[in-house]
Amino acid sequence: MVDHTQSAKSISLEQYGIKNAKVQYQLSPKQLHDLTIAKGQGVEASSGALAVNTGEFTGRSPQDRFIVKDSITEDKIWWGNINIPFESDTFQKLYDKVTNYLSDKEVFVRDSYACADEKYKLNIRVITETPWSNMFAYNMFLRPTEEELKNFTPEWTIVNAPGFMADPEVDGTRQHNFAILDFTRKIALIGGTGYTGEIKKGIFSALNFILPVFKNTLPMHCSANVGENDDTAIFFGLSGTGKTTLSADPSRKLIGDDEHGWTKENTVFNFEGGCYAKVINLSEENEPDIFNAIKPGAILENVIMNDKGEVQFEDTSITQNTRVSYPIEHIKNIQVPSIGKNPKNIFFLTADAFGVLPPISRLTPGQAAYHFISGYTAKVAGTEAGIDEPLPSFSACFGAPFMPLHPTKYAEMLSAKMKETGVNVWLINTGWTGGPYGVGSRIKLKYTRAMITAALNGDLDEITPETYRTHSVFGLKQPRSCPGVPTEVLSSRLTWNDDEKYYKTAYKLSESFRENFKKFEEFANDEILAGAPNVK
Repeated sequence: MVDHTQSAKSISLEQYGIKNAKVQYQLSPKQLHDLTIAKGQGVEASSGALAVNTGEFTGRSPQDRFIVKDSITEDKIWWGNINIPFESDTFQKLYDKVTNYLSDKEVFVRDSYACADEKYKLNIRVITETPWSNMFAYNMFLRPTEEELKNFTPEWTIVNAPGFMADPEVDGTRQHNFAILDFTRKIALIGGTGYTGEIKKGIFSALNFILPVFKNTLPMHCSANVGENDDTAIFFGLSGTGKTTLSADPSRKLIGDDEHGWTKENTVFNFEGGCYAKVINLSEENEPDIFNAIKPGAILENVIMNDKGEVQFEDTSITQNTRVSYPIEHIKNIQVPSIGKNPKNIFFLTADAFGVLPPISRLTPGQAAYHFISGYTAKVAGTEAGIDEPLPSFSACFGAPFMPLHPTKYAEMLSAKMKETGVNVWLINTGWTGGPYGVGSRIKLKYTRAMITAALNGDLDEITPETYRTHSVFGLKQPRSCPGVPTEVLSSRLTWNDDEKYYKTAYKLSESFRENFKKFEEFANDEILAGAPNVK
């Protein structure tokens, strides 16, 4: 399945408007690794992984993400601050400038595909300016065999030119960087940014439109794994909530860590061929699978290393968003192919820095839809300029920046799936307990793992007044006991030792939920609205 040598096939890029380029087609990871170092664009870490600095941008730039407004998208896209319209003629002019910029240069080309389920497979051609961007595409997309490459026809094209700077006044962009999707031309055009996440998120944003509109399939920004009994678990969560960490369970096979589709046949398939994990404060003890995946073939981004080439995972002097990408085969315990069936449990992960949400609670269908549309987590003091206390952060469907349709469209599909399959839905707080950030402490990973294991094993299935209590502010059912977890940990209120402060903070967060949800109220039914927290 994995190609380790350069393909003998040679291709021309003339049809893309890229002329007289030196085309490096389908180079192996080792060749791309070595070329990156030879060009002075990266160094080798002591683990054998490639380490690069992505330059000015160390994360996505949501305000510089556009979708071409045309006959396909005009009446379907949820236009606004997330999905910003771009004129088709302006796109063509900018595209021509980018391809002219890439002409006469050495250019790296990779044929790959997304979606592990053959029925949903999307062939992709990735054209990049740098070898390490091409290596990232090798890691993150699915890898065709040599036989599949012989008759490979790309459906979508990614053109990635981090060295090209747009002129906003002429090119219609906000600033010099941009990431633009064109559903008619089937092109993802990226320029002015070296952050590799734009490459994968471009295609996955496209799939978040294509799958529900044309394939009756729910796309999900989630991780997924499967147990011995073929029971699939799905983990939704924003960056920093533990989505990658908690799905890498030694007792279960990993389907994927970030992007999946849930089909009308009730199977779950991975969009990707790799993982893109945060490595801030990474340790072998807490996250052995990710730690051990950092080896030759992996790409570290924006990390600091000592003079021995050892990564200082706690050093965030470049960015908090330090990352590693690697092929999924770097994880030992994976599902092959990356498809699961019979979803039994869904976990919504939130890092509540206010410290008031229970560490685990069970949701009704209405609550599940409400929390899915809300997509809550919290930013903590010190992570961004001007934040000196916890700040609620809401991202619809736990992935608003990648959702071209209105969030209620995805929520309706999820609600239908939940009712059809009888899946259990849980809200997991991986954030703070005993007080807010700065006062309390982060819930121990071993306790979170124990709660998830108990939910998966059916230990929390009995719902009675003796086994569950109802949270007075959020209306959530909290288990009174859980194997492997001290009883006092299960009640966020009891860990505070100050009821007045606890409830004051809980109602403050409740108001934030309700204020955020106002923009969705007209689209939500009574069942969803009943899932809202109480007000004081």
